[in-house]
Amino acid sequence: MEFVKNYISDLRNILAGVDPESVEKAILEVQAAGERGNFIYSCGNGGSAAVASQMVVDLIKSASLGREKRFKMLSLTDNVFTVTAYSNDISYDVVFEEQLKNFAQKDDVLLAISGSGNSTNVIRAVEYAKSVGCRTIGLTTSEGGKLKDIVDLPVLVPSPHMGRLEDSFFIITHIILYAFIEKEY
Repeated sequence: MEFVKNYISDLRNILAGVDPESVEKAILEVQAAGERGNFIYSCGNGGSAAVASQMVVDLIKSASLGREKRFKMLSLTDNVFTVTAYSNDISYDVVFEEQLKNFAQKDDVLLAISGSGNSTNVIRAVEYAKSVGCRTIGLTTSEGGKLKDIVDLPVLVPSPHMGRLEDSFFIITHIILYAFIEKEY
């Protein structure tokens, strides 16, 4: 029982350390992309890939219902055949960047998620996205890593613990998504 209480307490403290202003800025970036008709892309590895994929369901289905301009979103983690082909034939380091080369346009938005902030494939995706004029948002730890320094908008979680980071990433993305689902934005 003590472990459960401590885990919940730790998660509360971590979430209390997330800057609400950065989350609201992320909401506004997503809103602006939707209003412009631009695409929103997401990427990450492992649990971060799960967060990146889950966002698509809520944004293109639930958050788009009843809106004149519907959201357009793709998770670069979802096509396992594409990801494994690039991994096998070229390098896992390019799996997101190469997909963006097919789709990304100026003013699209890339939401890059990395617990360490140092995932090479995520960093390369951000660098490419910025080179073609995309806006970039990074969900990562405040503890370090390159991601927080190269994105236009870092949303930082004050923890090095991967489980609590992923819990927080899901909650932050739900805040972003439910801002639209509940018609607050």
